[in-house]
Amino acid sequence: MKTTTQEFYCGQKQSRLSITTNALAVAAFAFLVLTTAGASGATVVNLGTAANYAILTEAGITNTSGTTIVGDIGVSPIASTAITGFNLTLDGSGQFSTSSQVTGKVYAANYAAPTPSLLSTAVGDMQAAYTDAAGRSGTDFLNLAGGNLNGETLAPGLYTWNSAVTITAGVTIDGGGDPNAVWIFQVENRLNLASSAIITLSGGAQAQNIFWQTAEGATLGTNSQFTGIVLTATDIAVQTGASVNGNLYAQTAVTLDGNAITQAAIPEPSAAAVTLTLLGIGLFRRNRSDRKQAHALQ
Repeated sequence: MKTTTQEFYCGQKQSRLSITTNALAVAAFAFLVLTTAGASGATVVNLGTAANYAILTEAGITNTSGTTIVGDIGVSPIASTAITGFNLTLDGSGQFSTSSQVTGKVYAANYAAPTPSLLSTAVGDMQAAYTDAAGRSGTDFLNLAGGNLNGETLAPGLYTWNSAVTITAGVTIDGGGDPNAVWIFQVENRLNLASSAIITLSGGAQAQNIFWQTAEGATLGTNSQFTGIVLTATDIAVQTGASVNGNLYAQTAVTLDGNAITQAAIPEPSAAAVTLTLLGIGLFRRNRSDRKQAHALQ
């Protein structure tokens, strides 16, 4: 009888522990989801290692004159000869170049190891990010304003256009006070930002949470002010004097002319998020260990 009571007690204790630890693990996971999604429910596009670059292309970066870039830039699988207009100086390691116009490093597929491998991974991550953004379903806004966004205020969410998208003067992207708000813009044709057009952020909106996925490239017009991350299957043309607060990812080429480009600040996981992730892992392991101990006592 004593043995039966002990076995039942262990089983009951194990059951209660399992419920408690599993609930905490679920809570930890839910917290992590909430920190990468805004109120709309749209979640950030995972850029992987492509997030390390302000500009990443497969076919080259051409600069006519005067461009300044804050952040690393890279090309792959093409060689460094496809990066023009930067007066590059190869580092002694052979792994990267520098330029007085780039506050960061310049990478190409023909540089010394491990650069080719790292670039190959980053390009793969860029392509995966494009596929992810293009494949999101359950759009919140379909063909808004017929693709002419001039004067619009855009709430967080998933937007889809079966056409080109044009901003002739300006558009406001409003986070409604949510710094984690996310926008994904799916553009079946080309994104066109007209000369002097401005993308304005308000309500806590952040450049790193704004994703412009375009099937047929992007043109950022003369003296325009662009904000967000471009993921395109073709080219990005940044015209004279345009500025970019964000990242440019092109599966063909990027052309520049007297631009100011500042890489979006891709956030590291918060201390709370890391703690809860480790807590969830720890609780899972403890739960599994306790089950084994309960088994041994039966």
